[in-house]
Amino acid sequence: MTSDRTAVRIAELGSEHADEVLAIYQLGIDEGNATFETTAPGWEVFDKAKLPAHRLVALDPDGRVLGWAAVSAVSERSAYAGVVEHSVYVHPDARGRGVGAALLDALVRSTEAAGIWTVQSGIFPENTASLALHRRAGFRVVGTRERVGRQHGRWRDVVLVERRSPAVN
Repeated sequence: MTSDRTAVRIAELGSEHADEVLAIYQLGIDEGNATFETTAPGWEVFDKAKLPAHRLVALDPDGRVLGWAAVSAVSERSAYAGVVEHSVYVHPDARGRGVGAALLDALVRSTEAAGIWTVQSGIFPENTASLALHRRAGFRVVGTRERVGRQHGRWRDVVLVERRSPAVN
């Protein structure tokens, strides 16, 4: 998929993107409002944690990674086979150009085609840009888990968002 507005191409995330993907992940971690993680994992750990399908990168015309999205299973129980948790990260220099929207749109299409009925995530309330992006992509706020975890010595809330697919019954 190529978007004229963003000059971005969405492709499958593969090991050839590992260094750039993990660097973008670390940039998000360093900003302090993306995750409870403190350092990006190595590729082997990242690769094992994410489902093989529904791993995407946004590439600029020169093939540089602008952002990525991936999913993990929420449970091994068969009742939850159609529920995944996703992550989406955009390089700070590429924000405001529609990269996150392109990634989420492609992720929703990919998961729906595979019969996934719910895509969910937890977002820090201070990450207002991510909350707005998800709202525009059809996600709804389910609720807020207050003081769910500690980061750098302070309690953090997490806003739970989900998108139920109207196409998967």
